[in-house]
Amino acid sequence: MPRYFIDLHDGANLVRDRDGFDLPDLAAARAQAVRMLTRLAQGLADPMERQDYVIAVRDEQGAVRLRLRLSFDIEGG
Repeated sequence: MPRYFIDLHDGANLVRDRDGFDLPDLAAARAQAVRMLTRLAQGLADPMERQDYVIAVRDEQGAVRLRLRLSFDIEGG
């Protein structure tokens, strides 16, 4: 079963996945990354400024296969 690594960048810090996930295919890796972004979004507090997050899904060779982006911004009062 292929191993995929899911890295998170929050605009200032990069957290590299060193363990990875054994998943059947890229679609399963995408679903895992979406779950991670969903949990991240649920935990966000009121931002003082725009917050951007990027998840990169890498394969076993280190090639980035997918990128997912989440931007959190509140406009108005």
